[in-house]
Amino acid sequence: MDLQLAGKTVLITGGSKGIGKATAEVLAEEGCNLILVARDARLLEETAAGIRGSRQINVRTIPADLSSDAAVRKVAAEAGEIDILVNNAGAIPPGDVLSVDDARWRQAWDLKVFGYISFCRVVYGQMKARGRGVIVNVIGAAGEKFPTGYIAGAAGNASLMAFTRALGKGAPADGLRVVAINPGPVETDRLVMLRRAEAKEKFGDENRWRELTAGMPFGRAATPREIGNAVAFLASPVSGYTTGTVLTIDGGG
Repeated sequence: MDLQLAGKTVLITGGSKGIGKATAEVLAEEGCNLILVARDARLLEETAAGIRGSRQINVRTIPADLSSDAAVRKVAAEAGEIDILVNNAGAIPPGDVLSVDDARWRQAWDLKVFGYISFCRVVYGQMKARGRGVIVNVIGAAGEKFPTGYIAGAAGNASLMAFTRALGKGAPADGLRVVAINPGPVETDRLVMLRRAEAKEKFGDENRWRELTAGMPFGRAATPREIGNAVAFLASPVSGYTTGTVLTIDGGG
């Protein structure tokens, strides 16, 4: 299916690895020009070089820590006009209400929660002035499942879900769309690292980590590519009547 995205300019935060990298690869295949943002400049450039080597598109990189409004505005100004924003940067630490201290909680929310909101505020205004554009927020299924052991993430993700729905509800009047995806477990490098450590502790063999995912739907976690495909579809004109929607991709779990 032609998603009608060729020639669009897409900015992806957290674009150097995991879901962000997979999303960049999918959108590159659709003919999009990319602006990838992440903190690790070396890894960011490696990802960009890999995409440039396989696709005839423009790929720019902007190394940045998006945990402050000033940093977000600086990146947005450097990026210039974009057609699609994919908010994907940030990871909130696990723990219950007594084990996540104020500093860690606030630091995580500065990047993941307020970082998303700040980027939406800046980019939405630019898109509104042109009367076109799409924002996709990659959030997380904890925002609807409320795990006690991931309370900072559950609360932050739930906030971003409400933010997306509220912003997306009014977006059509401005010619825009705002949507979100809530991935369940995804087989990123981080998840594999955590599962390997768990398998070593439980079985004495880190290579048995896949046994820990056997109870998941389909016997596995989602692949980053599966999430990236969904981002591309929702961002495309093919899904042009979708806004204020949060799509959960967790295998039905």
